[in-house]
Amino acid sequence: MILRDKPTLFELAFAIRGSIVPIIAPQLMALMLFAAAMVWLHDAMPGFPDIDATAFTVFGVALSLFLGFRNNAAYDRWWEARKLWGGLLADLRNFARETQLFLDDREQQQRIIRLSLAFLHLHRINLRKVELDERTREMVGDLAKSPNPACAALDEISAIVGKARADGTLDGFGSRTLAERIASIAAQQAGCERIAVTPLPYVYSLLIYRTTFLYCLLLPLALVAATGWLTPFFVGIVGYVFLGLAEVTEDLSHPFGNTPNALPLDAICRTAEISLAPHLGETPPEPLRAQDYYLS
Repeated sequence: MILRDKPTLFELAFAIRGSIVPIIAPQLMALMLFAAAMVWLHDAMPGFPDIDATAFTVFGVALSLFLGFRNNAAYDRWWEARKLWGGLLADLRNFARETQLFLDDREQQQRIIRLSLAFLHLHRINLRKVELDERTREMVGDLAKSPNPACAALDEISAIVGKARADGTLDGFGSRTLAERIASIAAQQAGCERIAVTPLPYVYSLLIYRTTFLYCLLLPLALVAATGWLTPFFVGIVGYVFLGLAEVTEDLSHPFGNTPNALPLDAICRTAEISLAPHLGETPPEPLRAQDYYLS
């Protein structure tokens, strides 16, 4: 996630980190070169077709409405993912408190809290489809060998709670409270997985990009008579708006990735470690800081 204050005039012109320009620059250059070729043909060929700009106005309004719809759908996915991770963080904090409230065995308390942290990291790894780093590998231990490591962590927590209930060290109300908390964690885990494995329909992306390129490729026919050699410049501006918005929606529709606008899952996991460290009698680690305005 990019963390920056309101951009200054200089940053508006030259800021690259968090900008969509590096991604769409090749397409923009291609469109501007094509527009320049259309201007040359217009000057070199008598009878070169000119199209009334009114049709492009209607076309542009329709395209912008469709892009706005897709942007709303993508942002809804991004925001829902953020709410689910906020709920996971709140559940883990409450789970640690409830564990210490209802369980007397210090060893069981610490084991459950460590497993809950392991679950959060394993859930992050699963959503991002990345390899375990050395620090996380030490934290999760043999859980990483399970078919679904995050679920294995919750299963082990449930087994500890069940054993405490069977041994009589955990009463019925306490076991029910902890079971409900585990169920809430699992429900939010499933919500994240639903977002991760269910992308926006491919037909949306196909239609958006086809229509956007078609609009930008035909636009010189409407501008060349009025703007001449400024046509490539105006096509570049229009292409930046439409292609940029299309790429932004593509980025936001994958909230768990490693792109600059994805959710800061590493930072959220570190926040959970800081919150649960006192329950483990440990010194809280330092929070993660943004590097070059990027918080992972």
